[in-house]
Amino acid sequence: MAIKSYRQALNEALRHEMRRDPMVILAGVDIGDGYTSAAADAPGDAEGGGVLGVTAGLIQEFGVARVIETPISESAMIGMCVGAACTGLRPVADLMFADFLGVCFDQIFNQAAKLRYMFGGKAKVPLVIRAMVGAGQNAAAQHSQMLHSLFTHIPGLKVVLPSSPYDAKGLLITAIRDDDPVIFLEHKVLYDVQEEVPDESYRVPFGEANIVTDGDDVTVVAFSMMVRTALAASKVLEKEGIGVELIDPRTTSPLDEDGILESVAKTGRVVIVDEGNPRCGVGADVAALIASRAFHSLKAPIGLVTAPHTPVPFSPPLEKAYLPSAERVADAVRRVMSSNAR
Repeated sequence: MAIKSYRQALNEALRHEMRRDPMVILAGVDIGDGYTSAAADAPGDAEGGGVLGVTAGLIQEFGVARVIETPISESAMIGMCVGAACTGLRPVADLMFADFLGVCFDQIFNQAAKLRYMFGGKAKVPLVIRAMVGAGQNAAAQHSQMLHSLFTHIPGLKVVLPSSPYDAKGLLITAIRDDDPVIFLEHKVLYDVQEEVPDESYRVPFGEANIVTDGDDVTVVAFSMMVRTALAASKVLEKEGIGVELIDPRTTSPLDEDGILESVAKTGRVVIVDEGNPRCGVGADVAALIASRAFHSLKAPIGLVTAPHTPVPFSPPLEKAYLPSAERVADAVRRVMSSNAR
């Protein structure tokens, strides 16, 4: 297997699916960087690929009929893609920053999420909405939010948070083949992360957590970029004799509840790490799941490490303080290890 970046893995997934299925189309702002068929033979023509190059080269291979440059109107783009999905196409919409999803939220939670239910299963909406989430690049409060909890709350949507290049490729292929709308959230700090990724097409199933590390002392549940943060903490804790079982749910809707509960039953202690804000967040939701269904297994109170309930700061030192760190995760694990609920 070749070493590939998160960005390259996503590009491969799109290319595989567009070659396999002519119904797959892409739509987004600048996803071809202004490429037109008339300029295809122009000297030095750029491959484009959007703001971070994920769709590079696709418009050259598949043309402007399947890689559609849209106006800067998120509501128009998603409205178009919902309609296209209902007619049998499989659109993949690129909205860049998840923060922009507020502009088209009605099209997502009142249309895409509900049409299959309201038409008794006779309508399908095989739509993927790709968007960047997360802080860590000093992009300020309007371009750095972790909004996965908003979409996890909406019935009818599937929410995906790949934390590695391998998962990014396999989960995106699964998302494109799914007959329901999928919110596919890519953490912007991960695009240059590299690992071995197969060249061939493969699928990573939704609702099946990945056990990143195996351990007997404490379960750590982490999402997206926080998986890497928790992994760094687990390496420090290992030197202290604490075995961490690190769980990456991969998707928050569906959520692998059984996988999480089985790990908690094994270790008896749990820390949840979520970059989202604490109120009504995914971290709090997982904590409630464990408290309601695995309380008898707990040897200590549940630990929860999140961002504070504030907008994301622009200042680099403040943003660093805002984000959950490996040190904070390690400290939370030490607290649950020293505590005894019985």
